[in-house]
Amino acid sequence: MALESLARLLIYIGVGLVMLGGFLLLMARIPWFGNLPGDIVVRREGWTLYVPITTMILVSVVLTFIINIVFRK
Repeated sequence: MALESLARLLIYIGVGLVMLGGFLLLMARIPWFGNLPGDIVVRREGWTLYVPITTMILVSVVLTFIINIVFRK
């Protein structure tokens, strides 16, 4: 019984990773994604700091909406 639970967990993790990979591939094709107003970029000699605050908020809202639709009872 415990082996079945572990197998299902691994399948769910695998499906989740595939979905995440597909999402990232799609987002790479959108030119404005990651360059929104509110995303902080600091470039100095030898290093760059990138903090995508607005992009993280947008992704959070979209994923929350999708998860609420999928798991609604």
